[in-house]
Amino acid sequence: MKFSTKEDIEAPAEFVFDALANFPAYERAALRRGADVTRVDRLAETGPGLTWSLRFPIRGKMRRIVCELERFDRPEAMDFVAESPGFNASLVVGLVALSRTRTRLAVDLVIKPRTLTARLMLQSVRLNKASYMRRFQSKIQKYAADLELRHLGPRMP
Repeated sequence: MKFSTKEDIEAPAEFVFDALANFPAYERAALRRGADVTRVDRLAETGPGLTWSLRFPIRGKMRRIVCELERFDRPEAMDFVAESPGFNASLVVGLVALSRTRTRLAVDLVIKPRTLTARLMLQSVRLNKASYMRRFQSKIQKYAADLELRHLGPRMP
């Protein structure tokens, strides 16, 4: 199953990429939402090979995912691969500088089942794909709007 969307952001590509690559902020956000996040790599710098182990509750059960950053091309793209006992997923985040102050953000998420149970769960998502796609696009739109506001910063009158 594939989810994809594009958003134009009124900010330079470098600013958008740096915000997207702020992994400690994502770790803190996941912890606030009740997930257990652990970095399992020993890399000192941000780049390919960064790996996280995540545990979080979904539908009353603790789930585990291992996520790895596979590609880190500043300021153009980041690719992530995630594996769980039931699913494989890939997330591709691409940036295109439309001008010095405008950037197009493209996000593609592909989820593939590994087990029969996962296949059945994904089938129920397929039946409601339009609703899930709207939620996915809405989250990306909100993130893009937040980035624009952060880029503009507090303006003095």
